[in-house]
Amino acid sequence: MHIPDGYLSPTTCAVAYAAVAPFWVVAFRRVKRLLHTRIVPLLALVSAFSFVIMMFNLPLPGGTTGHAVGMGIAAIVLGPWASIVAISMALLIQAIFFGDGGITTFGANCLNMAVVGSLVAYGTYVLVAGRSALDSPRRVVAAALAGYIAINVAAFFAAVQFGIQPMLFHDATGAPLYAPYPLAIAIPAMLIGHLSFAGLAELVISGGLVAYLQRANPDLLRLSAPGAALERVPAAVASHPWRATRGLWLGLAGLMILSPLGLLAAGIAWGEWGVDDLKDPAVREQILHASGNVPPPETVPHGLERLSSLWTAPFPDYAPAFLHSENFGYILSAIMGAGLIMLTFLLISAAVSRRHPAEPSPR
Repeated sequence: MHIPDGYLSPTTCAVAYAAVAPFWVVAFRRVKRLLHTRIVPLLALVSAFSFVIMMFNLPLPGGTTGHAVGMGIAAIVLGPWASIVAISMALLIQAIFFGDGGITTFGANCLNMAVVGSLVAYGTYVLVAGRSALDSPRRVVAAALAGYIAINVAAFFAAVQFGIQPMLFHDATGAPLYAPYPLAIAIPAMLIGHLSFAGLAELVISGGLVAYLQRANPDLLRLSAPGAALERVPAAVASHPWRATRGLWLGLAGLMILSPLGLLAAGIAWGEWGVDDLKDPAVREQILHASGNVPPPETVPHGLERLSSLWTAPFPDYAPAFLHSENFGYILSAIMGAGLIMLTFLLISAAVSRRHPAEPSPR
């Protein structure tokens, strides 16, 4: 679901940035009061979890791959606005340092996963959970549905962005300039995989983590409880931010160690093929089968090829060039990504704290 550079026209990218910008502004304003040291561990934890969980590729129908995003649990634990900030940060680090998602398409990726995903997940969770108690099984079901519906709505948005490209942006001969497949192919290709495996992964993650938090740390579920103020920090986090999240950080460390499991799934995510992939006969055969047996263009779309080289990530595909072990490189990339996320949030927190000294924690 990470749209690379070149798959969307500059016009589409500009519209996506314009659409997502107001949500970023509101989100940062809503969480600014929380961006002091007491909440940074939780924001960074959720953002790092989203980063790492997206490294676990799953095999999807048609020979492609997909992944969960963590948007469901992010919206439930942080509330929708802080979730937008956390997932946007994960996507930013992925795009800049690891080439997962483009720079021109960063706005579109955030619109789909951070904004649409977070708002749909939060709305679904609140609607289904109602006013049930924090330890109610109904909240587990609500979380599972929230994650499943949110990732599929996000995938639909991405599919539409892919699918309108050949209709709106083509050369004089009708050849597509950017993403080559129309809506009739893009929507089924994206949704079949997400309605099945990727959606089920998001369902299990969201429901499973809420069930765990109900037993281990229910205070982290209070931001999405009935009548909760989204600017209030859960009491346990406000008092002991690192202690309250220590067990979850340990769990995240375990996921980092297991991250090479994400390499087991063969294939490339639909719509994330590079220029070399579109020229490779073997990969073109995979694209054919994953796209309703409609072959990709004989030549790489001109606009796609031009924009694809706009940015070269220092560690593309989570594979640092100085390492010979792909598995160790994946683990190191997971650690680097989480560390960069933590550092960025600490720097933002320091900047906000200088301009707006911390107020007493609301209890």
